[in-house]
Amino acid sequence: MSSTFDPATMAEIRRAAATGIYDIRGAGAKRKLPHFDDLLFLGASISRYPLEGYREACNTSVILGDRFASKPLELKIPITIAGMSFGSLSGQAKEALGRGANAAGTSTTTGDGGMTVEERGHSKMLVYQYLPSRYGMNPDDLRKADAIEVVIGQGAKPGGGGMLLGQKITDRVAEMRTLPKGIDQRSACRHPDWTGPDDLEIKIQELREITDWEKPIFVKVGASRPYYDTALAVKSGADVVVLDGMQGGTAATQDVFIENVGIPTLAAIRPAVQALMELGMHRKVQLIVSGGVRNGADVAKCLALGADAVSIGTAALIALGDNDPRWEAEYNALGTTAGAYDDWHEGNDPAGITTQNPELAARLDPVAAGRRLTNFLKVMTLECQTIARACGKSDVRNLEPEDLVALTVEAAAMARVPLAGTSWIPGQGNY
Repeated sequence: MSSTFDPATMAEIRRAAATGIYDIRGAGAKRKLPHFDDLLFLGASISRYPLEGYREACNTSVILGDRFASKPLELKIPITIAGMSFGSLSGQAKEALGRGANAAGTSTTTGDGGMTVEERGHSKMLVYQYLPSRYGMNPDDLRKADAIEVVIGQGAKPGGGGMLLGQKITDRVAEMRTLPKGIDQRSACRHPDWTGPDDLEIKIQELREITDWEKPIFVKVGASRPYYDTALAVKSGADVVVLDGMQGGTAATQDVFIENVGIPTLAAIRPAVQALMELGMHRKVQLIVSGGVRNGADVAKCLALGADAVSIGTAALIALGDNDPRWEAEYNALGTTAGAYDDWHEGNDPAGITTQNPELAARLDPVAAGRRLTNFLKVMTLECQTIARACGKSDVRNLEPEDLVALTVEAAAMARVPLAGTSWIPGQGNY
């Protein structure tokens, strides 16, 4: 055994040799990557003046999509819910996401496979994802949405499509997606009717005409070449750019893809912001960052690096009750534990969230789960405000790179902030 051929690597070789198929799982990259924990804030002292507790206001609201749309989204908090499909998630989970986001004053997103009555009925602000697969897409639902997100890629699999195994394609899912029931499906990795930024501009124009120029148009990209992708999205007419790092979750794709394609969220933010600044569009075209955001400190760090808002997926599912230790015995029966369950594609989730099994899905109370999500979003917002006040900011979006230092050389280089205790930004200056 060596560091190269460790037990996990050897176990995967044996599994591949025995089965002849690649491994599929959910969730984002599990390898150790530079992340937000590698950054620290510089709180105010003498040289900076902090805000006093909860007596001095600290704004958390953000407007998304006011570049061209006549009806932009006005969020109370800078945290949105990422796209997760009905099919991947149960109807009860989609309803809970809508309820939780709505109570917190923010938006949720449809995901692949179309719009369900559960999420539309319980989401005041619903973003409709327009994906390469076109599953469930129709102009009526586009008009019912409050914004449209053109998905080019996802952080866990930029350049690749997801998978939906047959056991999750029920009668309802099959009807919504116009698919055969019970047959494994792989989503397309690229849009069928355009091949580049010129075509994207035409597609955005079509979507604006369909929706009477009311709806903001988001463009979502998986983090791989964030500088160029952001610039091209802006030039194509996007109101909002959504940037998803490789720690972002996925319902199902190849493990080799999740762990070896894309770049960390931390490394993607500054190049995207640089592109916006060079085009004179920073804060005019909003930037939403997703991929591994877990708490209010992560939110504050994204905002300090130049984002306007963040989006959460895996954290939202955990808030609903996924991977809850109360179901530990049943997770054990599936060969895993509550803290490590990632076989979302198999549809056997004991928590009733990543499943289409009606008996399992019935375990999730969407009202109670939505309330937990609302609580979590409120805590994240309060944590972000607390940090902003400590840095002397009356608006969370006034946080800036100067408020940050890095603990490692890698994080300092990626975030373009000084290594703690020095004025050195790797590649950009002196010690």
